[in-house]
Amino acid sequence: MSSSNPLRDALDRRLPRIAGPSGLVIFGVTGDLSRKKLMPAVYDLANRGLLPPGFSLIGFARRSWADEDFAHEVYTAVKQHARTPFREEVWQQLVQGCRFVEGDFDDDDAFDTLKKTIEELDKAQGTGGNFAFYLSVPPKFFPTVVQQLKKHGLAEQQEDSWRRAVIEKPFGHDLKSAQELNRIVHEVFPADAVFRIDHYLGKETVQNILALRFANTLFEPIWNRSYVDHVQITMAEDIGIGGRAGYYDGIGAARDVIQNHLLQLLALTAMEEPASFEADALVAEKTKVLGAVRLPKDLGKETVRAQYAHGWQGGEEVVGYLEEEGIDPHSKTDTYAAIKLEIDNRRWAGVPFYLRTGKRLGRRVTEIAVVFQRAPHSPFDHTATEELGQNALVIRVQPDEGVTMRFGSKVPGTSMEVRDVSMDFAYGESFTESSPEAYERLILDVLLGDANLFPRLREVELSWEILDPIEEYWDRHGKPAQYTAGTWGPAEADEMLARDGRSWRRP
Repeated sequence: MSSSNPLRDALDRRLPRIAGPSGLVIFGVTGDLSRKKLMPAVYDLANRGLLPPGFSLIGFARRSWADEDFAHEVYTAVKQHARTPFREEVWQQLVQGCRFVEGDFDDDDAFDTLKKTIEELDKAQGTGGNFAFYLSVPPKFFPTVVQQLKKHGLAEQQEDSWRRAVIEKPFGHDLKSAQELNRIVHEVFPADAVFRIDHYLGKETVQNILALRFANTLFEPIWNRSYVDHVQITMAEDIGIGGRAGYYDGIGAARDVIQNHLLQLLALTAMEEPASFEADALVAEKTKVLGAVRLPKDLGKETVRAQYAHGWQGGEEVVGYLEEEGIDPHSKTDTYAAIKLEIDNRRWAGVPFYLRTGKRLGRRVTEIAVVFQRAPHSPFDHTATEELGQNALVIRVQPDEGVTMRFGSKVPGTSMEVRDVSMDFAYGESFTESSPEAYERLILDVLLGDANLFPRLREVELSWEILDPIEEYWDRHGKPAQYTAGTWGPAEADEMLARDGRSWRRP
């Protein structure tokens, strides 16, 4: 049975695509990610009419819950975290497909129960055998869960139905572990049925990078080494590690953020125009860019790692990383990382890309700043332009999504004085529709089988090939610098740019 509408013109873009008969199984359904993001996203999709009427949601965890306990958990999560208003009739329809399976990941009986539950829902809800398995679990459990799905025949695709696996980052902790993880997953699920979630790529503004660059003739002609001086990509957080000591220590900021989020943002910013926006064409261009990335010759000078130290943030006194509960006082794990990369191709040769990320920084912000060269000859005398910086185009990925352009303008008055001004576009003010949560978009894409926004195997491996030599260098040389919590990072990172005659943008 096809779920397409015979009366709808294929060119009519007004109605979004709606998922066909399907269900979602969430492993680790009691975790934070599931409660704050996944369950509310499922409800928001249902509320927007994008899920099929018989959509089913199965939770799998160690709790001894009945189906109605699980339904109540989903209800609470939706009430607290959903983006769209609560509607009783939507909830009543969704709750009919809610089921819970109790068990450990190595528990054969639990997986037999899961199989029976799926078969029952196929009959009761009409899910058509189409299920996505969402692994919202620590990476060490990925192999166990995937092998259990294979052993119990849950990963097998029948001719007219599909089974898909959704994996949260990190995809390994270096190239070798990423390759091993991919080997295990691909033994069970074919490549096109594996969705690696990088929730950053679900954000509207990340997709807007593509729109900004390729739908406008305004930017593309100057998006190259002839006009761009350098690019800065920043992801700053104002929180510490919270309760994630067990996960975070030994991983650090570079592995947690640069390897996936920031290198993906770099690829989207620097790639050539794809032949189309189909997944394969996008991946081909992103892969070319990541393959052309060159590490700096002197890793000691062109990379910085640091840890936050005791300080004040948001009016509260906060402890340093080494004093956090559960952290080894001799830990060398980085909570801040900054690296300089270049791209060895015709468009970008000689243009540095500076990537930085950190916890306990000045404020929470993710942005891409494309900084342009100064005017080659200025008819103004120096005093007229001493307050003039460089033109910049800043793409704000979060939290207040939008684009800012910075350029020089004459100050009103009789003297000729030029100063920087900003022109700002904010999503929230220009569009009445509020942006969907990243997970709404990504879950819907999984159910539709649309892999556009998901990093592929080769991209993951190339990212590790870029980061591994840096991590190995850090392991062998010295220990992290320190920066006061609430500041914008260590002095060493400022010095890294100062040596190039540049400075970090203050977001």
